Amino acid sequence: MELELVREYFPNGVNGGLSVNGEGLCHTIELPWRDNQHAISCIPEGRFELEKRFSPRFRWHFLVKDVPERDFILIHPYNDAEKEAKGCIAPVTTITGEGKGDNSRIVFEKLKAFVFPILERGEKVFLVIRSKGGKL
Repeated sequence: MELELVREYFPNGVNGGLSVNGEGLCHTIELPWRDNQHAISCIPEGRFELEKRFSPRFRWHFLVKDVPERDFILIHPYNDAEKEAKGCIAPVTTITGEGKGDNSRIVFEKLKAFVFPILERGEKVFLVIRSKGGKL
């Protein structure tokens, strides 16, 4: 399965839309593009495999695998990229500003309920990231 994340870049954050087969799942927020610098930039566009991961801090969440020159890029809940993100992606219910949204935890639980069973069946799930109007 492929999830598609279509981004819009702004000076203070990145806002996106996450969909599968053209059906919208949720909005996303990220840090602004800062040349893929560790912990202060969103990740580059591309196609990345997702993995189910557990940590004491975030509990069950997603790991975005094989991001060039980066590691431990996660999909987990937060509502303000500049205050809470280290390069990760957050699903949000509504975009409220550049890199800001709300009700992240609620929509994140729905995203996990949709994707985790697919991963648990042993199927691969990929995240394809591109810019609005752009193609990979």
